[in-house]
Amino acid sequence: MARAGRMAVGLAFLLVLAGTAEAASRIKDIADFEGVRENILIGYGLVVGLKGTGDDLGNVSFTKESLIGMLERMGVNTREGKLDPKNVAAVMVTGTLPPFGRQGSRIDVTVSALGDADSLLGGSLLVTPLIGADGEVYAVAQGQVQVGGFSAKGQATTVEKGVVTAGRIPNGAVVEQEVPFDLSSMESIKIALRNPDFTTARRITQAINAYLGTEMARPLDPGTVMVRVGGRYDGNVVGLLTDIEQLMVQPDMMARVVIDESTGTIVIGENVRINTVAIAQGGLTVRITETPQVSQPAPFSTTGATTVVPRTDIQVDEGKDKRLAVVDSGVNLQDLVNSLNALGVGPRDMISILQAIKAAGALQAEIEVL
Repeated sequence: MARAGRMAVGLAFLLVLAGTAEAASRIKDIADFEGVRENILIGYGLVVGLKGTGDDLGNVSFTKESLIGMLERMGVNTREGKLDPKNVAAVMVTGTLPPFGRQGSRIDVTVSALGDADSLLGGSLLVTPLIGADGEVYAVAQGQVQVGGFSAKGQATTVEKGVVTAGRIPNGAVVEQEVPFDLSSMESIKIALRNPDFTTARRITQAINAYLGTEMARPLDPGTVMVRVGGRYDGNVVGLLTDIEQLMVQPDMMARVVIDESTGTIVIGENVRINTVAIAQGGLTVRITETPQVSQPAPFSTTGATTVVPRTDIQVDEGKDKRLAVVDSGVNLQDLVNSLNALGVGPRDMISILQAIKAAGALQAEIEVL
């Protein structure tokens, strides 16, 4: 029962993703089509209406200059007087222009404090142009900032939940300019694989040609498949993409072990194989516990003083209960997991073991450390 309990605990920490050989995916789920892409937008603006939680204009000069410039454009001269409001914050506004976004459509934007503002709760974003990578304005954002948290402060304590210096404005930006792209005039289209692979590219090509009944698709490289537009789809690229993206393809997967050392997460792919190897895990653990005691003189004594006497407890665990486990050649994923859990080790020790097996040349897979 004790061994079964250790194995259950180990399996709870070791995340294994193992698909079946018959698993298939739609082309639209494993690849992207040329031209059908998002565009990143960014802008700089001001949030007003804050309840004393804005930027300190004495410390954040760009907020003060932005506020002065905005007021002057509105016909208000503030350079001769003292300007020190607490309800204004400079922010960066980001958004994503979806593929084929049309003029007048709306997109969500994210607002993040740029200065030393304490909170954006209750603030409103003023008109902010959003530009693309080419410097052109594609959308304009404005609206009430929704913050997914709160902050309450008193004289002795402060309570915060979530991040109050960043928020979202749902449908907060209006698309002003479209990204020109004409699908109907294309003579060929390119399919970009999200995980480039020779085998997967060939399978996509075979699936498309089998469906169309002619050799209209060919792989250009492990990450690209080109399809000619013609036949019954001449001038109907949208119809061709609609039919292609629904085709089922079994993507091939490299033998890979992904390790996240910060969280102790291990992901082992289905095709991971291991040669015969013996594994032993054990380490020296030293626990030092300090429990100081107070020594006081006898009651009503005129001599002596109160002193602190140190008390130290040292425990040494040499890992004598660890065992040597043998993993046979060609074992499957479950056998590898069972062998590691039989040692009674945690996920961080498993990371060291997998890296040692790879260094010994017994692990036939690529290890990727995040």
